Amino acid sequence: MSYLVISFSHKNLDIKQREKLAFNSDEEKARFIKKLLETQTTSELVLLSTCNRVEIIAKSSNIKQSSKNIIENLASYSSLDFEFLYDRADIYDGDGAVHHLFSVASALDSLVIGETQIVGQLKDAFRFSQSFGFCGEAMSKVMHYAFKCAAQVRTATSLGTGSVSVASTAVAKAKELVGDSKGVNALVIGAGLMSELAVKHLISSGFDVTITSRDIKKAQNLADSFEASIKVEPYSKLEELLEIMPVMITATSAPYPIITQENTPSSSISRYWFDIAVPRDIDENISMFDLDIYSVDDLQEIVNSNMTQRSAQAKEAYSIVGRSTLEFFDWLKSLDIEPIIKNLYLKGDSIIEKKVQNAIKKGFIPKEHEDNIKKLCQTIMTEYLHNPSKQLKNILRNMECDLVVSSVQSMFTKQNSDTNFKCEHISKN
Repeated sequence: MSYLVISFSHKNLDIKQREKLAFNSDEEKARFIKKLLETQTTSELVLLSTCNRVEIIAKSSNIKQSSKNIIENLASYSSLDFEFLYDRADIYDGDGAVHHLFSVASALDSLVIGETQIVGQLKDAFRFSQSFGFCGEAMSKVMHYAFKCAAQVRTATSLGTGSVSVASTAVAKAKELVGDSKGVNALVIGAGLMSELAVKHLISSGFDVTITSRDIKKAQNLADSFEASIKVEPYSKLEELLEIMPVMITATSAPYPIITQENTPSSSISRYWFDIAVPRDIDENISMFDLDIYSVDDLQEIVNSNMTQRSAQAKEAYSIVGRSTLEFFDWLKSLDIEPIIKNLYLKGDSIIEKKVQNAIKKGFIPKEHEDNIKKLCQTIMTEYLHNPSKQLKNILRNMECDLVVSSVQSMFTKQNSDTNFKCEHISKN
């Protein structure tokens, strides 16, 4: 079995194609994963679907067959051509899959390097698969290390600080366009995580914020979570708000555009709209002289500037990812080695106990000397097994490790797997 990651992101698909791949509900994700796990080659799976990427993280016994099956199902789901997706897919297996996963978790593969939302999204995706029984020990192990790696990157670098999300990038662009943003009205459509981030950055930039959402209660709760005064308007007033607001950021989870040419009013002011949702909330065909519309991909200029400033930090972060990948596989191998060593000593203790009892029973050893003889035998066994144990641990760095471990296991031990492996990082934000 090997780790497999199939990745679609801003690097290999444009926004039109990404929005077709996006999963808009838990029900869609559950059905899709369940179907993939019906095949014999794929045993565990996590599906990460965000505004900028779809990542399929799996455990597979046949990388080629699993990859073909996954992309076939993605093609069917998205109505995109199989050959088109297969040619553009980034497919990773083994250590490459783990390195890519760690890079994604550490926000090094994001549109905005260092953005802080991706690790939370990955944790949510992992929790989701766990809740349905779509993943087990193997996925728990790699996710454990992915979250650990991401934490190390945040601690060792400054990539997680400052304006490093798509939402903050949109606000930075809005501030650049309007000039002095103090007191400028800004509308946020939606009440989810991306909307919360947009509100946060708009407030810190001096904008006066109004929130609207189909779920007015959720919008009010979001507004109440900030100390600043935030207006909440009913969704029925959307057209009126679009006419009078100079800045608008939309980030809903609607599966289709909520703003079209038909419900877009003309205005006497210059307006700047930022669509950070995938699928897009704003119909791409809208065109008005007083309106500038920016999608996620249009923010690339700011992103490129961000990447230049953070290149040194990113280099250090990639070093951490590389080291973590090697450590992960060493750790995996140690999970096989340690039980072998432990069982060698337990087997030795069992033999000592059996032979000493037989010797006492036959009168070869006085009963009163039993403890001292056992201690002597255990000392001999410990000294005898010390070098083999040391050599087994050193085998971790050997290319033939798996073969040697398998041979020793078959000779001396029974292979036990810890089916209750838990990821200690999953409960952390």
